[in-house]
Amino acid sequence: MLLAPDDLQKFFKLNRAFMFFVNQRLHATPHQPADPHEYSSLANAVRVKVRDAFVAHPEIIQTFVDENPFGFSPDELAIIDSWRHFLKETFLLMEHGRNYSVLMNLSGPPIAYAVLALSQSFKELLGSEVPRMVETVLLPFEDKIVYDALLCTFGLTVTTDLRRAIDERLKKATALFGLVTSLPMEHVSRQTATPPPKAPTKEAKDDALGAVQSLIDAFCKEHLNEEYAAVCRKMAEMLHRKRPSPLLQGKPNAWASGIIRAVGGQNFLHDKTQTPYLRSADIDRLLGTSPSSGAAKLSAIRKMLKLHPFDPTWTLPSRLEDNPLVWMLKVNGFLMDIRMAPREAQVVAFEKGLIPYIPADRNAGER
Repeated sequence: MLLAPDDLQKFFKLNRAFMFFVNQRLHATPHQPADPHEYSSLANAVRVKVRDAFVAHPEIIQTFVDENPFGFSPDELAIIDSWRHFLKETFLLMEHGRNYSVLMNLSGPPIAYAVLALSQSFKELLGSEVPRMVETVLLPFEDKIVYDALLCTFGLTVTTDLRRAIDERLKKATALFGLVTSLPMEHVSRQTATPPPKAPTKEAKDDALGAVQSLIDAFCKEHLNEEYAAVCRKMAEMLHRKRPSPLLQGKPNAWASGIIRAVGGQNFLHDKTQTPYLRSADIDRLLGTSPSSGAAKLSAIRKMLKLHPFDPTWTLPSRLEDNPLVWMLKVNGFLMDIRMAPREAQVVAFEKGLIPYIPADRNAGER
């Protein structure tokens, strides 16, 4: 679970020297420590700014390797050179294993990484409860994966439905790529591309969209609500804009089921504690399609639209306030809940289109 003591000493020696160099060259902060040791004593907020400068300018690795300002050995330079394969993302900390912790990405194809902690385990740093949402940078270190000693965390409320979705994503990650233990990961070979089908007419595409949206409207009117209908219609329109439109292939009721399942999954429709509540099997039955067809269309939609848990695009307006990804913004290098920030900061975020409304104004209205 921890990097071996000799490796830990080597990592800190290389990482501190490199980040000291980054700060000198990129002037990431007004702080200019005298040496790497003094750099390591800077506050986390300052070191995050330096780290982010490196992420924005990864070409500085080559400059460091070429100049070798600290006289490192070829093997040590090779480790720093490998950091060009870094990964900066928001992850879910899934497991505290005996030999490593498992971090899974939240966007794109699901990938699970086996990560070694440094001087303290993730369990010691964050507690035993999982999953936890964290932002960090993963770095290759010889044949292992470590993180850059800077860790941002924020709260995550795990419902039964979300737990199921996260577990399914982890299962898919291990089925696709196994547990990734080194960077860069080996990519699966690409399949030979097939020529695109003949473009359908605009009328045919519009008819397919209209048929799906009519089913969605009728279903939501009877079994859900207008809020669900609006988000489901938006998803159907996004699928309609794909080239070619997938709505032309398959039956409209199967697509309607897949779309309602997808939006429902984002908003915990399948959680018995929520209102409204519907099982996937009920959606399929009420739309007159088979469970296998509804599940197949759901799988296709997740892939085409790259759905991930807490995606603000598909969150019902009434649930936006409870979605952590809507409100988590980077302020001074750290992720924070913008609802906790002064109103002035919320106004700036709102004007930039980063949040749907100004929380301070809504809270004041409620009082």
